[in-house]
Amino acid sequence: MPQYPNRQFLDFEQPIKELYEQIEQTKKLAEKNPKIDYSSTLQQLEQSILDKRKEITQHLTPWQRVQLSRHPDRPYTMKFIQKMSSDFMELHGDRNVKDDKAMVGGFANLDGETVMFIGQQKGINTKARQLRNFGMANPEGYRKALRLMRLAEKFNKPIVTLIDTPGAYPGLEAEERGQGEAIARNIYEMIRLKVPVICVIIGEGASGGALGIGVGDKMLMMENTWYTVISPESCSSILWRSWDKKEIAAEQLKLTATDMKGFGLVDEIVPEPDGGAHWDYDGAAQILKQHIINALNEFKNIDATERINNRISKYEKMGFWNEATV
Repeated sequence: MPQYPNRQFLDFEQPIKELYEQIEQTKKLAEKNPKIDYSSTLQQLEQSILDKRKEITQHLTPWQRVQLSRHPDRPYTMKFIQKMSSDFMELHGDRNVKDDKAMVGGFANLDGETVMFIGQQKGINTKARQLRNFGMANPEGYRKALRLMRLAEKFNKPIVTLIDTPGAYPGLEAEERGQGEAIARNIYEMIRLKVPVICVIIGEGASGGALGIGVGDKMLMMENTWYTVISPESCSSILWRSWDKKEIAAEQLKLTATDMKGFGLVDEIVPEPDGGAHWDYDGAAQILKQHIINALNEFKNIDATERINNRISKYEKMGFWNEATV
């Protein structure tokens, strides 16, 4: 995990940055005055950072949670796989067009059990972000994901998908190669998979890009993530012709984990370390790992036919509406 001063701070994290700066100044004073003991002062400042992280997390607006889900220091799919499992063997290509770097997947050992991990991967720097297309998969990415799901089904191995995308890639070439069909095909096929499927939103969960690997027996959503049909910025630009209303859009879209659980669209909220997952990679991964293991244990002994029927029934019941009388 990166440490100050390399760490990046969001606007509402500035009080934490100021405490880090006080620590740096105190350390410099300690170097200049070795006879004076500054250890108690440093301990108090470090505790203040922990307290401030907890305080900030307890009073976040929907827009601030969107910002946390995009935090440049937040762990991405590959980091979670690395921290939660061992012996990860990445598999490549859709056997049709090419290997989409925005979508990653492969078998790994999760607490002694072989699991197929699939997820969107964002880059950790400018060059990697371009390589990964900012986590926006093309049709071949979703077809690669489906190929890996069928491979897992063939060997009777459970599937865990990690969702973190601002949306499927909207380029002309993606549409020419059947972006909509690829996502729709994945939704259709995931409903019918005979093995347990656990889906987790670990960052951004936007539109069809999330749904393309987001159908399963159980949907988990990390505390500081969002899940909705459109980003707050795009919603604001459509309704108000400007991005300036993105905070209002985030509020009205009801996109937080609490909102989604209330609507019945996600089954469980996964808590994060105080301040967000970007403060403690190991802690965030261990919390998520335990939730995934619990979910897999819940579904692995259910008959395949019953599991599929339960999955279909689950999605049939989603949503609510009122009928207007004429």
